[in-house]
Amino acid sequence: MSYWESLRIGTSGLTAQRLRLDLISNNIANAQTTHTEKGGAYQRQDVVFLPDEKTNFSSHLKQARLAADVNNNVQGGVKVARVFTDTSEGTKVYDPTHPDANTDGYVTYPNVDVAVEMTNMLSATRSYEANLATIDAVKRMALKALEIGR
Repeated sequence: MSYWESLRIGTSGLTAQRLRLDLISNNIANAQTTHTEKGGAYQRQDVVFLPDEKTNFSSHLKQARLAADVNNNVQGGVKVARVFTDTSEGTKVYDPTHPDANTDGYVTYPNVDVAVEMTNMLSATRSYEANLATIDAVKRMALKALEIGR
Protein backbone atom coordinates (compact mmCIF):
# COMPACT_ATOMS: atom_id res chain seq x y z
CA MET A 1 0.00 0.00 0.00
CA SER A 2 1.37 3.39 -0.95
CA TYR A 3 1.60 6.47 1.22
CA TRP A 4 -1.03 8.13 -0.95
CA GLU A 5 -3.44 5.24 -0.47
CA SER A 6 -2.97 5.40 3.30
CA LEU A 7 -3.58 9.15 3.26
CA ARG A 8 -6.70 8.70 1.13
CA ILE A 9 -8.10 6.11 3.54
CA GLY A 10 -7.43 8.33 6.55
CA THR A 11 -8.97 11.30 4.77
CA SER A 12 -12.12 9.34 3.98
CA GLY A 13 -12.46 8.62 7.71
CA LEU A 14 -11.99 12.30 8.55
CA THR A 15 -14.65 13.32 6.03
CA ALA A 16 -17.13 10.70 7.25
CA GLN A 17 -16.70 11.61 10.93
CA ARG A 18 -16.99 15.32 10.15
CA LEU A 19 -20.37 14.68 8.51
CA ARG A 20 -21.39 12.61 11.54
CA LEU A 21 -20.39 15.49 13.84
CA ASP A 22 -22.38 17.93 11.69
CA LEU A 23 -25.49 15.78 12.03
CA ILE A 24 -25.01 15.36 15.78
CA SER A 25 -24.63 19.11 16.30
CA ASN A 26 -27.75 19.70 14.19
CA ASN A 27 -29.65 17.19 16.34
CA ILE A 28 -28.54 18.89 19.56
CA ALA A 29 -29.36 22.33 18.20
CA ASN A 30 -32.89 21.19 17.34
CA ALA A 31 -33.55 19.20 20.51
CA GLN A 32 -36.37 21.59 21.46
CA THR A 33 -37.73 22.38 17.98
CA THR A 34 -41.42 21.51 18.08
CA HIS A 35 -42.36 22.86 14.65
CA THR A 36 -40.54 22.54 11.33
CA GLU A 37 -41.34 23.70 7.80
CA LYS A 38 -42.64 20.19 7.05
CA GLY A 39 -44.86 20.38 10.12
CA GLY A 40 -44.43 18.47 13.34
CA ALA A 41 -41.43 18.20 15.59
CA TYR A 42 -37.84 17.93 14.39
CA GLN A 43 -36.72 14.34 13.78
CA ARG A 44 -33.18 13.30 14.54
CA GLN A 45 -30.82 12.36 11.72
CA ASP A 46 -28.07 9.78 11.63
CA VAL A 47 -25.62 8.40 9.11
CA VAL A 48 -24.81 4.94 7.78
CA PHE A 49 -21.21 4.16 6.79
CA LEU A 50 -20.00 1.46 4.42
CA PRO A 51 -16.53 0.30 3.49
CA ASP A 52 -15.31 2.08 0.38
CA GLU A 53 -14.21 -0.76 -1.82
CA LYS A 54 -12.49 0.62 -4.86
CA THR A 55 -13.56 -0.97 -8.14
CA ASN A 56 -11.09 0.57 -10.55
CA PHE A 57 -8.62 -1.43 -12.63
CA SER A 58 -5.62 -0.79 -10.38
CA SER A 59 -7.48 -2.15 -7.36
CA HIS A 60 -8.28 -5.35 -9.30
CA LEU A 61 -4.59 -5.69 -10.13
CA LYS A 62 -3.67 -5.07 -6.50
CA GLN A 63 -6.16 -7.72 -5.35
CA ALA A 64 -4.76 -10.20 -7.82
CA ARG A 65 -1.22 -9.42 -6.68
CA LEU A 66 -2.18 -9.79 -3.01
CA ALA A 67 -4.32 -12.91 -3.54
CA ALA A 68 -1.54 -15.16 -2.28
CA ASP A 69 -1.34 -13.23 1.00
CA VAL A 70 -4.36 -14.41 3.01
CA ASN A 71 -3.65 -12.06 5.93
CA ASN A 72 -3.73 -8.91 3.80
CA ASN A 73 -7.27 -7.48 3.87
CA VAL A 74 -6.79 -4.02 2.43
CA GLN A 75 -9.94 -1.92 2.52
CA GLY A 76 -10.37 1.30 0.66
CA GLY A 77 -11.56 3.52 3.50
CA VAL A 78 -15.10 4.50 4.38
CA LYS A 79 -17.95 6.16 2.55
CA VAL A 80 -21.31 7.53 3.57
CA ALA A 81 -24.03 5.17 2.40
CA ARG A 82 -26.89 7.45 3.38
CA VAL A 83 -28.19 9.96 5.87
CA PHE A 84 -31.48 8.83 7.35
CA THR A 85 -34.15 10.40 9.49
CA ASP A 86 -35.24 8.59 12.65
CA THR A 87 -39.04 8.49 12.42
CA SER A 88 -39.66 7.28 15.97
CA GLU A 89 -42.14 9.24 18.05
CA GLY A 90 -40.81 12.00 20.27
CA THR A 91 -41.91 12.62 23.83
CA LYS A 92 -45.28 14.21 24.50
CA VAL A 93 -45.60 16.83 27.22
CA TYR A 94 -48.85 18.30 28.48
CA ASP A 95 -48.66 22.06 27.93
CA PRO A 96 -51.93 23.53 26.65
CA THR A 97 -50.39 27.05 26.52
CA HIS A 98 -47.72 26.04 23.99
CA PRO A 99 -48.44 27.27 20.43
CA ASP A 100 -47.75 23.79 18.99
CA ALA A 101 -50.05 21.95 21.42
CA ASN A 102 -52.63 19.63 19.87
CA THR A 103 -56.34 19.72 20.72
CA ASP A 104 -55.71 17.64 23.87
CA GLY A 105 -53.02 20.09 25.06
CA TYR A 106 -50.01 17.85 24.35
CA VAL A 107 -46.85 19.06 22.61
CA THR A 108 -44.72 16.56 20.72
CA TYR A 109 -41.02 17.22 21.23
CA PRO A 110 -38.23 15.90 18.99
CA ASN A 111 -36.96 12.35 19.39
CA VAL A 112 -33.52 13.71 20.28
CA ASP A 113 -31.93 12.46 23.50
CA VAL A 114 -29.13 14.89 24.29
CA ALA A 115 -27.26 12.30 26.40
CA VAL A 116 -27.21 9.88 23.44
CA GLU A 117 -26.11 12.64 21.09
CA MET A 118 -23.29 13.66 23.43
CA THR A 119 -22.12 10.03 23.61
CA ASN A 120 -22.22 9.81 19.81
CA MET A 121 -20.32 13.09 19.63
CA LEU A 122 -17.54 11.71 21.85
CA SER A 123 -17.35 8.59 19.69
CA ALA A 124 -17.17 10.62 16.48
CA THR A 125 -14.54 12.92 17.97
CA ARG A 126 -12.37 9.97 19.03
CA SER A 127 -12.72 8.39 15.59
CA TYR A 128 -11.77 11.69 13.97
CA GLU A 129 -8.70 11.96 16.21
CA ALA A 130 -7.71 8.36 15.41
CA ASN A 131 -7.90 9.03 11.67
CA LEU A 132 -5.88 12.19 12.15
CA ALA A 133 -3.25 10.20 14.06
CA THR A 134 -2.97 7.68 11.21
CA ILE A 135 -2.48 10.47 8.69
CA ASP A 136 0.17 12.00 10.92
CA ALA A 137 1.93 8.62 11.23
CA VAL A 138 1.98 8.20 7.44
CA LYS A 139 3.48 11.69 7.06
CA ARG A 140 6.16 10.90 9.64
CA MET A 141 6.98 7.62 7.85
CA ALA A 142 7.31 9.42 4.52
CA LEU A 143 9.61 12.04 6.07
CA LYS A 144 11.77 9.32 7.64
CA ALA A 145 12.01 7.58 4.27
CA LEU A 146 13.19 10.84 2.73
CA GLU A 147 15.82 11.23 5.45
CA ILE A 148 17.27 7.82 4.53
CA GLY A 149 18.01 9.13 1.05
CA ARG A 150 20.16 12.01 2.33
